Amino acid sequence: MDPLTQGMLGAALTLAVSKRKHLRAAAVLGGLSGMAPDLDVLIRSSQDPLLFLEYHRQFTHSLLFIPFGSLLCALVFYFIFAKRCDLSFQRTWFYCALGYGTHGMLDACTSYGTQLLWPVSDERVAINIISVIDPAFTLPLLVLVAFAFWKYSSKLALVAMGWTFVYLIIGGIQKDRALAAGLELANERQHTPVVVEVKPTLANLLVWKVVYEVNDTYFVDAVRVGADVKAYPGNSIAKLNVTTDLPWVPQDSQQMIDVERFSRFSNGYLALDPYNQHRIIDVRYSMVPNQINALWSIELSPPAKPNELWSIELSPPAKPNEHVKYLVDRESTPASREAFTRMLLGRD
Repeated sequence: MDPLTQGMLGAALTLAVSKRKHLRAAAVLGGLSGMAPDLDVLIRSSQDPLLFLEYHRQFTHSLLFIPFGSLLCALVFYFIFAKRCDLSFQRTWFYCALGYGTHGMLDACTSYGTQLLWPVSDERVAINIISVIDPAFTLPLLVLVAFAFWKYSSKLALVAMGWTFVYLIIGGIQKDRALAAGLELANERQHTPVVVEVKPTLANLLVWKVVYEVNDTYFVDAVRVGADVKAYPGNSIAKLNVTTDLPWVPQDSQQMIDVERFSRFSNGYLALDPYNQHRIIDVRYSMVPNQINALWSIELSPPAKPNELWSIELSPPAKPNEHVKYLVDRESTPASREAFTRMLLGRD
């Protein structure tokens, strides 16, 4: 989730359990600690563009790391302000742990994937019941937390926590409806999917992206689950086959290692860009949910061949230890915005 939502949820939980005299200090501790795990985005490398993908939502988001991450927060915040608010270090650590602990759990409810059980397991948990940015969830939470802070009211904080659970339950119900609609689409095509994944689109629980696999092909559609269910059939693309699609990439090269790393991050939902044979896309994300215009991808450099000349229009040949390029395309065009808006409003 976005930092604001994470901070508000951390603050809501600490407000709900703190003593009145410590209420505001506890809210600040919970809010700041609730955002702290996302400091892992600072783990980057100019040489290895995929490094941040490996560490984002990894150890800092693990349930087993909560005592250690919250301890670091407590060590910082206690001496900055908590001590002056008549809080003991133990109480400071407690409030930090509550806020810190909400972060990974909320992130796991999104579709990005969170390694909740690291280092025991590197599985990326993604429950897919809420978008990474959802104002319909965040704004009521923000208002309730603000009034709880202002009024010294733990009851309002409990209402905020109740709102959190209610909204996530609604997300779960909507997910089940979207999954049923996606399976119906597959059935109409006489497909028996190997895997099916549904995820909410940006900032809403109405329009869902559906991706399923049949015969090494991904089918990408969208469904709107409002009072009525409406399907928006989309496109299909062949699943990446490393052996046949990338025969020119040496198995022991850094680029092949990076392909495997990107596959783990993308949960295997990879395909070769039909317009660029050196580009591998994650088919799970796009601006328009029934299209295959990937939000992120990796690009490989072709291998060097004896006596081969490459032109300025082409990428230079790859070196054995050269990493792939990581590409992000979040450009929103008028056409894509209009297409998404029509789905959101249920128009044909």
